[in-house]
Amino acid sequence: MIMKRKILFAVALLATMTAAAQNIAAVSPSNTTTIYQTLDEAIVGAESGSTIYLPGGGFQIKDETKINKKLTIMGVSHRGDTDNVDGATVISGNLHFEGGSSGSAVLGVYLTGNINVGTGTDSVTNFTVRYCNVNYIKVKHSQSSGMVVNQCYLRRESNFGNCNVRLENNIAHSYAYINGGIINHNIITSKPCGSYLSTYMHIGINNTTITNNFFLASYSSSRDCSNCLTHNNFWDSSFSDSSSDLIGENPFFRESDKTWDDVFYANKGVSILSDYRLKGSWGKGKATDGTDIGIYGNIAEKKDLTPIPRIVSKKVDESTDGSGKLQIEVTVKAQ
Repeated sequence: MIMKRKILFAVALLATMTAAAQNIAAVSPSNTTTIYQTLDEAIVGAESGSTIYLPGGGFQIKDETKINKKLTIMGVSHRGDTDNVDGATVISGNLHFEGGSSGSAVLGVYLTGNINVGTGTDSVTNFTVRYCNVNYIKVKHSQSSGMVVNQCYLRRESNFGNCNVRLENNIAHSYAYINGGIINHNIITSKPCGSYLSTYMHIGINNTTITNNFFLASYSSSRDCSNCLTHNNFWDSSFSDSSSDLIGENPFFRESDKTWDDVFYANKGVSILSDYRLKGSWGKGKATDGTDIGIYGNIAEKKDLTPIPRIVSKKVDESTDGSGKLQIEVTVKAQ
């Protein structure tokens, strides 16, 4: 969807923001805007409850910069191959959300490092990561709760510290240590925590609903029955379809029957080069109850995990109008 918007900005604010392309705007809960030159300064200076807006470009963050207040960090896209006029938002370093940062969120960024949530003594609740590409997420306190990770690329094993977390529509290397969570409509590409998928599924993860996923790593038949596994697809060359190790309706296929190239348009692991749309009959109604499986569910035509609106063109008038404001015409592509 493409739309045009005409927006009027106060000249003083616009001049400040356009003086340097990498300036960072932090908007407080009372809609007061403060401009910062670096991400570290924005994190330290922003009022709790603020949203930090990052344009396209590269931003450094020091490892000693800790986030101990509620903040939303919002970029324009984690992808550099979109038509966003400002390019991707890339943060070099790690993000540390510690005590006091409950309710925080990270949206629309590529992070070269990791997102660390909580400490050994402080939990963080109601934390959200969406539309991001990060190395991994690590939760450091088991009392953290209410976490949501949605439509992200997680390049390495993510450890959720035995907290409850909702993981949906992600392309992930692997997940570990979840208690009371939901894992739904994911592509999980690798063996985590050791040699077998069961290490991830049945030692590190308990009381968790696991539905409509594709597991591209092999699956071990050594497991307990504390999890609810329904409508998942597993890759394994030695599994028997009569095995009692599968609970519910969990179809699978062997290497001799199919390859992943028969199922997906492009299987390139945790990468924007992958296209995990399902081919042919795999795309719809593969579960016995008619539920769609895979990362996109019933929207199998979508490939991009970056639905944040992108600015594809913008025009700024050379002079202000009679009220001292400047007219800007922006073309936005939502998806």
